Amino acid sequence: MIRARRTGITAAAVLALIAAAPWPAQARQATATAAFTAVDADGGLPPGWRVTGEGADRELVWRSPAPVALGDARVEFYAGGRLLGRPRPGPDGRTFRLGPDRTPASGLTGLQVLASGRRLDAPSASAAPPGRSGPTAAPPPAPLPANAVDPGRPGRYATTTGEYTLAPVRLPGLAAPVEMKAVVVAPRGATGTRPLALFLHGRHATCYASHGRVSGDWPCPAGTRPIPSHRGYLRDQRLLASQGYVTVSVAANGVNGQDFAAEDGGAQARSSLVRLHLAHWADWAARPASAPDAVRRAPRADLSRVLLVGHSRGGEGVNRAALDSLNPPPAGQDGYRGAVRWHIRGTVLIGPTVFGQNPVADVPSTTILPGCDGDVSDLQGELYVDGTRGTGRGTALHSAVYMVGADHNFFNTEWTPGTAQAPAEDDFWDDPAHRDPLCSPGTRTRLTADQQHRAGATYIAAAARLFVAGDDRVRPLLDGSGRRAPSADPARVLTHAVGAGRGGGLLPDGPVTVTGGRLCSAVDPRPSVACLGTGSSGTSPHFARWETDRETGRRAVALRWTAAGRPVVVRPGTPLSLAGATDLTLRLIVPPNTSGTRLDVSVTDTAGHRATLGRVDADGLPGTERTASAWARELRVPLTAARGAGVDLRRVGALELTPRTRSGRAWLMDAWGWRAGTPAVRPDALPRVDVGRLTVAEGDSGVRTYRVPVRVSGHGQGQVRVYVLDPATGRSTERLVAVRAGGPAVDVPVRVEGNTRYGPDVSHDVLVKAVRHAVVGSYRGGVTVRNDDPRPTVTATPVAGRVTEGRSLTWRLTLSAAADTGVPLAFAVRPVPHGPELSTRDVDPRWLREVSGASPTPERPLSKVPGLTLRLSVPAGRRSADLAVPTVRDRVREHPESVRLQAVDDEGRPQPGGPVLTGTVVDGA
Repeated sequence: MIRARRTGITAAAVLALIAAAPWPAQARQATATAAFTAVDADGGLPPGWRVTGEGADRELVWRSPAPVALGDARVEFYAGGRLLGRPRPGPDGRTFRLGPDRTPASGLTGLQVLASGRRLDAPSASAAPPGRSGPTAAPPPAPLPANAVDPGRPGRYATTTGEYTLAPVRLPGLAAPVEMKAVVVAPRGATGTRPLALFLHGRHATCYASHGRVSGDWPCPAGTRPIPSHRGYLRDQRLLASQGYVTVSVAANGVNGQDFAAEDGGAQARSSLVRLHLAHWADWAARPASAPDAVRRAPRADLSRVLLVGHSRGGEGVNRAALDSLNPPPAGQDGYRGAVRWHIRGTVLIGPTVFGQNPVADVPSTTILPGCDGDVSDLQGELYVDGTRGTGRGTALHSAVYMVGADHNFFNTEWTPGTAQAPAEDDFWDDPAHRDPLCSPGTRTRLTADQQHRAGATYIAAAARLFVAGDDRVRPLLDGSGRRAPSADPARVLTHAVGAGRGGGLLPDGPVTVTGGRLCSAVDPRPSVACLGTGSSGTSPHFARWETDRETGRRAVALRWTAAGRPVVVRPGTPLSLAGATDLTLRLIVPPNTSGTRLDVSVTDTAGHRATLGRVDADGLPGTERTASAWARELRVPLTAARGAGVDLRRVGALELTPRTRSGRAWLMDAWGWRAGTPAVRPDALPRVDVGRLTVAEGDSGVRTYRVPVRVSGHGQGQVRVYVLDPATGRSTERLVAVRAGGPAVDVPVRVEGNTRYGPDVSHDVLVKAVRHAVVGSYRGGVTVRNDDPRPTVTATPVAGRVTEGRSLTWRLTLSAAADTGVPLAFAVRPVPHGPELSTRDVDPRWLREVSGASPTPERPLSKVPGLTLRLSVPAGRRSADLAVPTVRDRVREHPESVRLQAVDDEGRPQPGGPVLTGTVVDGA
C-alpha cells in the first residue's frame, strides 16, 4: 500500500538569491558565501536550475548552456542518485521543465541531468585535462572467419521506388494528427507474392528551415519543412528489394514531435502507426486496385511474412507492434482497433531504446548495438536479448550484434552529414581537445558513415534471410558462432544470442549458490552488491539502469582472482538438463581492453561425476570511459568430455570456472546447452499486463483509498514483478505477483489524506516487469494526487529598511499560512520614483555576481542590471523567511540611496496585490 503523506515534509528552502535571466552559455559555478546566502539543508540549487511557478504550475527547471539535440534517449532529472522524472523540453531546445507531480518538496541535492546514463549538465568525467593524453583503447578484434553465405550481396532484381501519402490519423495521447506517409522500394519483375519489410525511424528533429535551423515542432511551422527521416534507409531497402522483398519505410515525425508527454516515450503510438500501415497493406493485398501507385508497381506483399525494422525509439515501437499483434492492447490506449491480418516473423532493432524493458519473447529479434553510440549511449537495447529469458517458450532466437566503431545516427542517411537534406551531425559527443581513442572520427576503430551503413544493411539482410526466408546458413552470423559477413568489412562485428531452443539455462537470476565468487546485481546503489562497482571502466549494456533504484532478479556471477587455480562453482537450485546439446555455451564479460583471460570449464552431475570440458579464452572489447563496452562474449566448449566421463547431462548440478591466468575479473551472464539449427517458433498464450494512471484531488479532510488501474488481459498465467516507488524518497518496494487473464486484478492501493494546506502535487508511481510467461504493455502508471488548496498570500515587513552603508537591508516575508512545500518568491529590482538609486558599486560584489553574474563595473543603478530578480523560498512548515541585500561601505560622501523591489511571477510580470519592498542606505562617513 502507498500512503500519500501531506505532513512533516521539509521543503527545499532555496534562499540563495539568484537571477531570473537566462543562464549564460558559460554556466558559472556557484560560490557558496554564508555571509550573504541563507541556505537550508539541501544546499540550494546549482547554476542552471530553479524552481518556478506555484501549485499546478510549480516546476523544476534546468536550462542547458547550449541546445540539446532532439534525440532518442530520454532526458531525465536525478537528485541524489534517484530518478525524479522526465522533463518536458522547451521549444528553444535548452529549457527542460519537470511538472509539479514530479518536483519534490525537498531533497533537491545532487541534481543531475542524464540521458542514457550520460551527463548533460557537466563535462564528460573521462575528458583528459588539456596537455594530457586521454584513455587508451585496445585495437579492434581480429577479423572472424567468413560465413558460407553473405547476405550483404545484392540479389538479382532491379528495384523501383515510390511514395504514398494517406490521410493523417489521430492517436491516443497525441493532440495533433500524425502523418501517414511512406517510401516504397520493391523488386522489379518479381513474380508471386513477396515478404514485406517495414522500417520505422527513430526520434529526431522534425522540421528544418532553409537557413539551417531545426526543431521538434509538430506540425511544422510556416517556413519550415518536415525532415524526411523515413527516406534514410533507402540503401537498406534497395538491398532487400534486390533480394525479393517488398519494403516500406514510414514517417513518424508526428509522433516524434509529441511523444515527450507520453508515459512510455511514445512506444504505443509508434506501434499504432506501424499497425495502421500494415492494415492498409493487408487491404491492398486483398484489393490491389485500391492501392496507391507506388504499391501497385510492387509485387503483391505477403502479409504472412513480415519483418519489422526499427531504429532507436523506432526499435521500441516495432517491438511494441510485435507485442500488440500477438497480445492486443486495451482499446482506449490503442490507435488501431482492427483485426490482425499479418504475421510478424522477426524484428531488427538498431540502437534501440527499451524504456519498458518489455521485449517480446516469442518473436525472433536481432539487436544492433553501436559501440560508439552517443545517443542511446548505455546500449540498453541489450535487454531485448537478456529480458526474454524465461518470459516465453524460448524457441525464438534473440541476437545481439555489437558493432565496434559505429555511432547512433549513421544508420540513417538523413541523420548523416553529407547525405542529409536537413542539418545533421555525428552523435558521438566528441571534443577536439579531448579526443576519444576509440570513437573520435579518424581513429582506427571508428567507422566512416559509408562503412557503418553498409554493415548495418548487411545484418538487416541477415535477419531477414534467417527469420523470414528460413535460411539457416546465415544463423552463424547472428547466434554467437563467430562468423563474419565480408560485405560488412571492415566493420568488426561480434554477436551472442539466447533462445533458439538452447537447453538448460543456468541463470544467475534464479535460485543459485556461488562459491569462490559472488552473485551481483545489475541495478543496486550499493557498490558491494552492484556488478560494476568502483574501479570499473565504462559501463555495461547488460546492467543498463531501469527506473527503479534497485532491481530484483537481474543478476550475474562476478569473478575476481589474484592467483590461478581457484575455481568458482555455481550450483543451480534445480539440476540442469543439457541432453541433446553438442556444446556448453557461456556468455561471459571480461573488462574492456583486456586480452588473454583463460578459464577451464567443468561440469558435475548430481551423482558427483565430474568432467573438465575444455578451456575458453576471452578478450575484452575496445572501450573507454565514454563507451558501454563491458559486453558478454559468447564462448563454447564441446560436451564430448562429459559424455566420455559418464556425466549425466540430464542432471547437471554444478558449473565450475577455474581461472588459468594470474589475475583477472569476469562476469558470467548465463550458460546454456547449444546445438546447431533454428527451431520453429510458436508463440505462447500469455497474459498481458497494462498499468494506467488515475488523477485525483487531494480533498480537504479524511482519508481516501484509490487503486492504481492495472489491467490483465490475454490468455494463460504467469508472473510479473511490481515495483512501487515512494514519492518522497524515490526508493522502491517490490513484490512478485501471479497474474492470470480473467483472474484477480493486481491490487496496488494508494491512501490519500486530505488537508487544507497548500502543497505539491504528488505522483505515486508503479512499474511492472514480466518475470515468467507474461508480457507487459504499458509498464508504468500510478495515482497522481493534485493539490487543491490555494497558495498562501505573502506580506512584507521591514526588519532593517533604513541602514548605514556596510549593513544589509532586510525584509521579513510572511505567509498567511504554513505550507507543505516550499513557497517560491521572486522580486524584481525596479527604478525608484524619487532620488538616487542604489548602484552596483553600493552592494557586495560577491553577492552581485552570485545573483546576476554581473560585475560592479561599469557602475550603474541596480534596476539597470538586465533581469536582476531576487529569489527565495519559504521552507515547508514555516511561515516566514528573510530577504537581504548586503551593502558595502565606501569613503564617498553622498545622499541617501534607495532600492525598490516588486513581487513578480516567473515570467517577470508584477504579481497582482504582491508586496513592494523599499529600502534606503545612508552615508556611514
